[in-house]
Amino acid sequence: MLDMKLLREDIDRVKKGVSARGVEIDFDNFVFLDKKRRLLIKEVEQLENKRNTGSKELGKLKQEGKEDQPVKIQLELKTISEEIKKLNENRTRVETELRDFALTIPNIPHRSVPYGNGEDNNVEIKRSGEIADLDFEPLDHVELGKSLGILDLDRAAKITGARFSLYTGAGARLERSLINLMLDLHTEHHGYTETLPPFMANRESFIATGNLPKFEDDLFKIEGLEYYLVPTAEVPVTNIHRDEILAEQELPVKYAAYTPCFRKEAGSYGKDARGIIRQHQFNKVELVKLSHPEESYEELESLLEDSASVLELLELPYRIVTLCTADLGFSSAKTYDIEVWVTSERKYREISSCSNYEDFQSRRANIRFRPKGGGKPRFVHTLNGSGLAVGRTVVGILENYQQSDGSVIIPKALIPYMGGIERIEKSESR
Repeated sequence: MLDMKLLREDIDRVKKGVSARGVEIDFDNFVFLDKKRRLLIKEVEQLENKRNTGSKELGKLKQEGKEDQPVKIQLELKTISEEIKKLNENRTRVETELRDFALTIPNIPHRSVPYGNGEDNNVEIKRSGEIADLDFEPLDHVELGKSLGILDLDRAAKITGARFSLYTGAGARLERSLINLMLDLHTEHHGYTETLPPFMANRESFIATGNLPKFEDDLFKIEGLEYYLVPTAEVPVTNIHRDEILAEQELPVKYAAYTPCFRKEAGSYGKDARGIIRQHQFNKVELVKLSHPEESYEELESLLEDSASVLELLELPYRIVTLCTADLGFSSAKTYDIEVWVTSERKYREISSCSNYEDFQSRRANIRFRPKGGGKPRFVHTLNGSGLAVGRTVVGILENYQQSDGSVIIPKALIPYMGGIERIEKSESR
C-alpha cells in the first residue's frame, strides 16, 4: 500500500506512476472522501473544544453551588457527546473506504524502470550460457517425459484434472533433487535461513503481500474458512514478521523456503496449456528479504545473482530482462525476470522474478525496524524472488540436456542428489 501522506500531498506523482503502468484509476472519489474526512475531523475538534469549555464551566458552577444551571449544561454536553460519537462513526466509515481504495492502487515504478506498454518493451541486460547446436530434431519436455516414463500428464488429469502433473521414478527424484540443491545452495552459500511455512494462509496475510483484494479470483480458497492455499512461499514467509518491530542490526533478514504453489491461473486458459510450464500446482523455492530502505536496491541485485546462480550451477543457458512499467506486478517497484532457454520453442521462458516492493508490502503488514540511534520506527523494504521455480527448471534440464537417443544427461551438480545417476534412460525410470 502506498503512503497515505503521499496520496494526500502528491497525488499527481501517484497518477503519473499508475499511468506509466497502463492502469486507469479514478482518483476523484479518493479526493472527495479525503476532503470529507478532514471536515469530519475539524467538526469533531470543534465539538470537543466546546465540550471541554462546557465541562470547565460546569465544574466552576458546581463549586459555586449554583444547582439549576449545571443541569442545562449537562444536557448540552450529553448532546455534544452524542454528536461527536456519530461523527467519529462516520469518520471510521470514511477512513475504511479510503483504505479499501488505497489497497487497489498498484505500487509506483522505481525511476530506473524502463517505460513500456508490455512485455515487448522489457529490456534484456544479460545472456549467459551457450545454446546447444543440436544435430537432431529436439523433443519437447512432454514428449521426453512420456518416452522416458518419468512424466505422466494423462494420469494426472485422470486423478485431478488439466494443468496437473504426475512424476514417477527418476522424474520424481529429479524434482526432489532440485528442491534440495536449491535449498542447500541458498542456505549454505548465500546466507539464507531455511524455513518451512504453512502451505495455506489467512486473509490478513494475503492482504499484506498485495494478493488481496486484487487477485482473489486467482486463489484457491478453503471452503468455510478465511484460509487460502499459497500461490508462492512469499505470502507466508513475508508475514513471519507482520506487526513486528525489528532491530536495525537484524537487517537484512533473509529466508529461503520450499512450498508447493497453487494457482487457478484465471484468464490464462489456452495459454501454455501443453506441458508443465503453467500449472495449478507446482513446486518452488522462494527467497524473501527484509531490508533497510537505503540498501534495498543493492539487496535486489544480490537476490538476482543468488537466483541466477542456480542456472549457472546447472549450466543452463538463460537471460535476464528488466520489466518495463506496464509489465510490473501489482506490488513491485522494480522486477528482473530470469528466463531459461527452452529448446523446443527456440526461445527463453520465465523461470524466476526478482522484485523490490520497497515499503508497499511492509505498510500493509506493519513490518518496521528501530534505527540504531533511536527515533521513530521505519518500514522495512521487502524483496522476493524465485530461487527457482522447480517445474520450469525440470523443463530446462530435459530440453537442454536431451540426447539424440532420447536419453537426458543429468547436470553434474545434480548427480550427488540423484544418487549417482548420470543419465535418465527408459530403463531407469521404472
